[in-house]
Amino acid sequence: MKLGALRKSGEIPAVFYGAGKASTSVSVGNVEFKKVWREAGESSAVKVAMSDGDIDVLIHEVQVDPVTDEPIHVDFLAIDMKKKIKVKVPLVFEGVSNAVKNGIGNLVKVLHEIEIEALPADLPHSLAVDISSLEGLENQVFVSDIKLPTSVVAITAGGDVVASIVAQVEEKEEVVVPVDLSAIEVEKKGKKEEEGAPATESAEAATPAKEEKVEKKPEKK
Repeated sequence: MKLGALRKSGEIPAVFYGAGKASTSVSVGNVEFKKVWREAGESSAVKVAMSDGDIDVLIHEVQVDPVTDEPIHVDFLAIDMKKKIKVKVPLVFEGVSNAVKNGIGNLVKVLHEIEIEALPADLPHSLAVDISSLEGLENQVFVSDIKLPTSVVAITAGGDVVASIVAQVEEKEEVVVPVDLSAIEVEKKGKKEEEGAPATESAEAATPAKEEKVEKKPEKK
């Protein structure tokens, strides 16, 4: 079936690969997939039912239509449930920062996901980041502050900043200086008249007058 017809029938074209399995084209129901995707995200193991048995996979990549925002193609990564894997997990910011609440500063989210390693069955859908400790401009939340589930290890450096507070900057009102256009016009006008003065006058003023020499003729006796 062609891809267009497949999508019209309520199916999404997909492919799975990895864990020593050959790349295989499949299709999944649109409604069912969106429900699983919403619950599992791209960091939790799900099962794909095949004719020869279920396959454990991660939703590795989803292409969406730029207009409808509907999924149009899915890449599944086959995994071995007995081997640890590295994945990036999204961060969910929770709590209330007194620094933000009291107008001291603004919250800056430096990281939106971190990389972790764990067995597929232990992979979390997301990780919570508590921002209630941010009470002043000097406070920061680091990767090491995130509470990880048992058997989950952070690959992203523990010293990396996840969130911080920056001081609020008041916007200064721009001062507009009025300009006297009539004065500019007069200045331009005067300049043109000056430049247009007759060249002869300037030359005469700059060049000193020459004396005429009169030769006297001898008088006849």
